[in-house]
Amino acid sequence: MLMIGRARDVLTGPDGGGLKLLGEDSFRILATSRREILEIAVEPQRPSIGALIGARGGGHLRALLAEVMPEERTNGSPLNLILDDYSGASLVAGWIWSQWTDAWAERIADNGARSTAGRNGVMTDICAGFAAGSTALAEDGSSMHPQNSAEVVSLRNPDDPDGWHVFVDHEPVSFRRARRIDIWREGEDVQIEIGFQDSGINPKGGRTAVHEYVVHAVARGPDFALAHVEVDPRVLPYRECPNAAPNAERMIGKRLSDFRRSVLDELTGPLGCTHLNDVLRSMSEIPLLVAQLAK
Repeated sequence: MLMIGRARDVLTGPDGGGLKLLGEDSFRILATSRREILEIAVEPQRPSIGALIGARGGGHLRALLAEVMPEERTNGSPLNLILDDYSGASLVAGWIWSQWTDAWAERIADNGARSTAGRNGVMTDICAGFAAGSTALAEDGSSMHPQNSAEVVSLRNPDDPDGWHVFVDHEPVSFRRARRIDIWREGEDVQIEIGFQDSGINPKGGRTAVHEYVVHAVARGPDFALAHVEVDPRVLPYRECPNAAPNAERMIGKRLSDFRRSVLDELTGPLGCTHLNDVLRSMSEIPLLVAQLAK
């Protein structure tokens, strides 16, 4: 598996123009089917990046990131966000084969990828979608196939050509996780809109998504505590998956800067959704982004 990650922070003027680049990072990872990192390169270069070789996508990788590259989290670099995202994105990436071959589940089982999900492949109570008794669960606790999905249009707005950085799509079979975090001030409040989509190229040349969320939120006060949140679950693989959305309100009152940890503590097991949790965890970057608004 080859994964290319890109991220940037940009500031626009009140009318949406005058784009100013604040930071930009990228990575290139070559990994095994079990998500073990064989090669990694980042741009701009970081001297400690080689410590990630041999690590496998998952919670342990995130702990290693915090240990060997703590300055990336402290500084809120774009690289920190996309390397943190490697664990979730690499886990889901194999789904795109479901659009191309009926034997995709067997392929995943044969190459060992299934055992890297859940508890050695058992998904029961991992999240809301796989809560005990869910229609998403097979008898052995693995996930049922096929999964729900939807064809989606391009994320690019032709009237806003600079709204996204460059996308890289490798035909014929490729998968992409795209996310955006938009913030702006309204009085003393910080308005937040976050978009999240997991999608890939389908055999017709269009795009099919398996996960898509949009989150609207408000942060308030000197500690940027979450004051309001609305979750719009647009595309999800199983009918039980949207059950996690209302539970995001459990985070109201908590400081955004703590969300990397507090989301995992609060929205555990069937209370949460792995991908919605990733969206909410990314909100920990917002206080650092707000500081850029004042410059």
